[in-house]
Amino acid sequence: MEQEGDVPHVLIFPFPAQGHVNSMLKLAELLSLSGLRITFLNIHRIHQKLTLHSDILSRFSRFPNFQFRTITDGLTPQNRTLGMFSDLIRRLNSVTKPLLTQMLLSGELGPNPTCIILDGLFNFIVDVDAQPKIPVFSFRTISACSFWAYSFVPMLIEDGQLPIKGEEDMDRMIDGVTGMENVLRCRDLPSFCRLKDPSDPTLQHGVTQTIQSLKAHSLIFNTFEDLEGPILSGLRRRCPNIYAIGPLHSLLKSRLSGEESPFGSESFNNLWEVDRSCLAWLDAQPSKSVIYVSFGSVVVMGDGQFREFWHGLVNSGRRFLWVVRPNSVAGEDGENGILEELEKGTKERGCMVEWAPQEEVLAHEAIGGFLTHCGWNSTLESIVAGVPMICWPQFADQQTNSRYVSEVWRIGVDMKDVCDRETVSQMVNDVMENRRNELMGSVIETAKLAKTSVEEGGSSFRDLERMINDIRLLCRQQREAIH
Repeated sequence: MEQEGDVPHVLIFPFPAQGHVNSMLKLAELLSLSGLRITFLNIHRIHQKLTLHSDILSRFSRFPNFQFRTITDGLTPQNRTLGMFSDLIRRLNSVTKPLLTQMLLSGELGPNPTCIILDGLFNFIVDVDAQPKIPVFSFRTISACSFWAYSFVPMLIEDGQLPIKGEEDMDRMIDGVTGMENVLRCRDLPSFCRLKDPSDPTLQHGVTQTIQSLKAHSLIFNTFEDLEGPILSGLRRRCPNIYAIGPLHSLLKSRLSGEESPFGSESFNNLWEVDRSCLAWLDAQPSKSVIYVSFGSVVVMGDGQFREFWHGLVNSGRRFLWVVRPNSVAGEDGENGILEELEKGTKERGCMVEWAPQEEVLAHEAIGGFLTHCGWNSTLESIVAGVPMICWPQFADQQTNSRYVSEVWRIGVDMKDVCDRETVSQMVNDVMENRRNELMGSVIETAKLAKTSVEEGGSSFRDLERMINDIRLLCRQQREAIH
């Protein structure tokens, strides 16, 4: 039996956003199941939302070596919007970083961490040269293909391919991104590449954090070899150690299925109250008849865009389940005025909720397609469920993800930079009927590969075991260095 000092202590710190926290909590649960000591550090307001809308406190209470701790980013819930990204980064640097340093030096977080699994969006939050030196595992919650594209941005600027010169330049093919020849257009690059000034802080942040991730002790991706193998091979030539351990939600479900737990095999980490009435509504719909619509936890659309989507969905003649998050529609009316106006028409074939249990929804027999922002968690959840996608990407990695969904993996269609009712209606019918056989063939095969990857002996299963063993080895080496 391991003694107190023999158990590795892992500090996990996610970027304060739903998708980042969700995937890193799933990793925390997997590591806890393996007996590691875990401290999960979260921004105060994110932790408050999680405790209000999820079962994290009771779920993690079964692990004696697990603790939640919180820290501030200096922002209130009222002023946290996507438009405040630069301000958030500044505050994390000026407020959170010194607080974290103090917490580590004082022993407030418990035994000195064996390693820190840090969200790769803010590698700067830990000073890797400070004493004591703690190995940093950079967890990129985006796809490997989008991270690979991020890593080539400095070369594209130097080469004169960036900045993009205007709308007429958007369909120009990008040269020089190894392995992505004849795939990426300007419009498929990460969204910060659309900025006109290469010295813009947002663009520079994306570039510098990518470089820092590649310099980390290890790099973690929520992906699997059979999906992104060629890209992962390229990355392994630039980073000393990479773990591809996705789809994390599927890997965790696989591990929990053998556990006798009152929590079952599902782990939900929601920042909003879930409306489960939509599952009863789905139960009453025919098989594969419903298009599920959700643009994630951050996207805000204009009321004009909202109307175009609604008309497109209604005109398609298909049933739809639409997640309309509070404050997700901007404009004169906002979502309240629009929802009241459209409610009657929606009742005929649709259902609208503020937040849905997405993994359960995608796995439901009634779901035939997913209209999504193509965030990486949503993309993986759709793949695992075997549901083809209509992609409407908005920022960060989503542009590259959607291109791969449509042109490389052939498991969906790409609607980026378009928002009109005719296109919405056409693409819904393409996924639900016109191209259904073609897309379903690809997505079912990809779902099988995802399932194989997380089973015993699969690539993601093996990479997780290797990561756990490497953390245990680090702990032994650190202990021996002391003695």
